[in-house]
Parts: sequence; C-alpha cells; structure tokens
Amino acid sequence: MVRALLAPALASLLLAPAWAHAQAVALAGVLGSKALIVVDAHPPKAVGAGDEFQGVKVLAVAKDEATIEVQGARRVLRLGESPVSVGNRGGSGKRVVLMADSRGHFVNSGTINGRVMQYMVDTGASTVAIGRADADRMGLNYKNGQPVRMSTANGVAQGWRMKLDSVRVGDVEVFGVEAVITPQPMPYVLLGNSFLTEFQMTRTNDQMVLEKRN
Repeated sequence: MVRALLAPALASLLLAPAWAHAQAVALAGVLGSKALIVVDAHPPKAVGAGDEFQGVKVLAVAKDEATIEVQGARRVLRLGESPVSVGNRGGSGKRVVLMADSRGHFVNSGTINGRVMQYMVDTGASTVAIGRADADRMGLNYKNGQPVRMSTANGVAQGWRMKLDSVRVGDVEVFGVEAVITPQPMPYVLLGNSFLTEFQMTRTNDQMVLEKRN
C-alpha cells in the first residue's frame, strides 16, 4: 500500500523559512515499511527504520507517520503536515524582540516540537504550561510523563509534567524544556521560567527583548 502527498510536501519545503544550520524535514509518503522523507531541497528518499538519510535517522514507520531522530532530538512526522525544523541544537538565533498587545501582554506564535502554537509570556509561571487540548493537537505524548495533581475551578484534577524536545520563538530555539500539561483548556501556551531563564530579559515600555544566554 502506498500513501503519498509528495506535491504538498515539496511545495511546503520550498516555502519554509531558511533557518541557518537547521533542516526542514517532511513526510511525503509511506511505502510499505519505509518512510518517504524530504530533507531540505534533496529528492525524496524511501528510508526504513534504523536507516539514515542526510543526518535524519528513521526510528519507526506507521500508517500515516514516522518517528525520526536528529542529533538526539526526536520528532514525529505526519503525512500531509508542514515540514518540521530539526537539527541545530543551539538554535539559529540569539535575540527575540516582542511587542505588547493592547492589554500589555506579550502574545505571539512559535513552535513546540515543530508544531505551531500561540503563546503568552508569563514571568510568574515556573514552567511552560499547555492546556490538554493544545497538547493533543500538537501530538505531545504527555501521558507518558509524570502525573501531577493540579487545582482547578472544579477541584483537584490530573495533570502531567513532561520535557519538550524544543520550543522555538522567532529565530531562537531552546531544547529540553520542562512543561506542565493542564487538564483545563487554555487560550495560550504560557511561556514560563523553564523557558525564560535561558534568556536575559529587558523591557522598555511596550517592548521586551530576550537575549539568549551563552
């Protein structure tokens, strides 16, 4: 059985941002037990579990997805989804400039494990906090994390503590970020101090500058 979405995958790679020293990887199809992967501008390659192509190692192949590993970081590629940025463990940038909205909040979009998310900077939160609905949408395997009890408006409920492979804001990426998955839905991912401590923060009026520490 052959499942492929080659044209959309190639088109997405052509439109993807050119992050320095990072690779854009997409799953273009599943050919039996092999994943048809596209890495940057290279032609598609059918790669089986345990094999490697352009520094991207395929760990497992399923019906509509493949698990890959690059420089020790794992990602799940799903058929038909946009390419994910992998590699470049230090991040390609060092500085992020954020502007406050009309309420004084710093809200913008970024990625977690290569999946798009909407975030709000929260210097009062100890970790990154993600609502369960967003965690499901991003495909986070939080149920394999550490169970924690959390207080909600409806009493005590089950949450999970886990480590995110990567959090990218602008052109800066941080790896191995602690996060808590909350049982209640949240309008944004809260970027707490497990991410923010990687930066020197400077705020001037409605502008916040995050400078990545060495």
